[in-house]
Amino acid sequence: MTCPRVLAATLYCMALSLPSPAWAAADAGAQLQALFEREWQRELAEDPLVASYRGETQFNDRWPDLGPAALEAQNAADARVLTDLDRIPRAALSPADQLNYDLFRLQYQDRVAAAPFHPEYYDIKAREGPQSLNETTENMPFEKVADYDTWLRRLAALPVYLEQYAALLQRAAAAKRTQPRVIMERVLPQLEMQLVERPDDSPFFERFRRYPDAIPDAERGRLTAAARRVIAEAVIPSYRRFTSVFRDVYLPACRDTVGIWDTPDGRAFYANRVRYHTTTSLTPEQIHEIGLAEVARDRAEMLEVMKEVGFSGTLQEFFVQLRTDPKFYYATPDELFRAYVYTAKMIEPELPRLFGKLYRTPFGLRVIPATSAPNTTTAYYSGPSIDGRRPGYFYVNLYRPEVRPKYEIEVLTVHEAVPGHHLQIALAQEQTDLPKFRRFSGVTAYVEGWGLYSERLGYDLGLYQDPYSRFGQLTYDQWRAVRLVVDTGIHYMGWTRQQAIDYFLENAAKTEADVVNEIDRYIAWPGQALAYKIGQMKILELRARAEAALGDRFDIRAFHDTLLSTGAVPLEIVERTVNDWIETQKQP
Repeated sequence: MTCPRVLAATLYCMALSLPSPAWAAADAGAQLQALFEREWQRELAEDPLVASYRGETQFNDRWPDLGPAALEAQNAADARVLTDLDRIPRAALSPADQLNYDLFRLQYQDRVAAAPFHPEYYDIKAREGPQSLNETTENMPFEKVADYDTWLRRLAALPVYLEQYAALLQRAAAAKRTQPRVIMERVLPQLEMQLVERPDDSPFFERFRRYPDAIPDAERGRLTAAARRVIAEAVIPSYRRFTSVFRDVYLPACRDTVGIWDTPDGRAFYANRVRYHTTTSLTPEQIHEIGLAEVARDRAEMLEVMKEVGFSGTLQEFFVQLRTDPKFYYATPDELFRAYVYTAKMIEPELPRLFGKLYRTPFGLRVIPATSAPNTTTAYYSGPSIDGRRPGYFYVNLYRPEVRPKYEIEVLTVHEAVPGHHLQIALAQEQTDLPKFRRFSGVTAYVEGWGLYSERLGYDLGLYQDPYSRFGQLTYDQWRAVRLVVDTGIHYMGWTRQQAIDYFLENAAKTEADVVNEIDRYIAWPGQALAYKIGQMKILELRARAEAALGDRFDIRAFHDTLLSTGAVPLEIVERTVNDWIETQKQP
């Protein structure tokens, strides 16, 4: 058969050309592994940005193809995976491969189910999109001359990508599947930051300001001159054209409402996203009620801490004090960054108390780039590369340190670094016996559920000794409980943006700057925010079940090792895994 031009990866094309009858005669396990590898290579070829994040460098000089033919070919290829899976006799597989088979099928069933809603139309957000493509360098190596030449080739290819992205947004506008205007208005100033007069002032020039020692002086001059040329001739003009389309065509077409319900098939799309992110059959109404109950529980615990520190006013007045009293904030970005570094390194030596198996891949701390810092969250995590050469990174937001409270540093660090995201993600990627799609699995309810569960582990690790730090932990738990209420409120029940902001401010001590950024994130990313609490509650439920069933035989280290052994999987698989472990531990 003839492979589509847009799916140019050689391995993928070769795999597609294999005759189907040959599969029937082959070993079922080998067939399955071949399919896994074929699709891994296809995904890298289709999305070079994902490839860069994973540390697969062969596509580092490219951008994704966003043309209609490419997207149609991707959807067709996703559907074809399910047909190819049907040709593999599941019963002939080992138990481990049967689980791999089921998880792989679920992944592609999710893609096929989402495709009619055109999720690609909603990819642009206030915190990520074409406005911050310069941050792609965070996931690319810059160690030798060839790495810089690769980045230059990627920059030269940027005009085509931005042209395709502009066309994608025009299709979204025509289909009335846009982001809300209030969110996209935050993107325009970010795009305008790219419209500089001098190449040296462009965020894309950042990697050419300094070079590692391995780059000879002669090459530095050539690379710098080439960078100035490609930025002046390709990057800046293409951003001017894209910004014009964004400002004059897409932005006016964006909707005034904020909920996804007000788009074609919006309620059905939200139901799809709820199932995808939580991996449960919970309805929006049920999740909303769970959220209200969790908000009430956290609120009661917050009142106890407020009494402990001797504050005599209302909870909202206490929130105001926490948001405004200078004693809760560092004066400079450098002081704030040092506090995060100290906390992260203080936690690491305590991990063996809770885990039998620890990661080998290190993590570091980085500052969130200035191009996205004003519009993104307090912190986030970026995973290591597949070869382990790039460590994991805990990114912290130093923009306006006066709105980054000291009392949230411990709880944020355990979530984003260890024992949260880095521990879980590094361990998963280091399990080379698992297929690559599982080592890099991002099942939201598991990944973020584990991160939120890890916040509770701060007590086991000796953190939260100060009552304000304990209040910080409760604030972060409340933050995720509030998400259940406001996400369903916005996207299913017709809440306004201001309603959601007010509810958040009323129930959590997060600063207003953080609250607005968070609410805008939920608006732009329907359903994702639900996964944290739903996943955490399941893990807490399973831990309580194990402790009750095993009594003195319960081993917290073995429990955690069991939870982490699967990589990120749906909550149903987590529950099955823990139940099996409990039964095994009961044996004499």
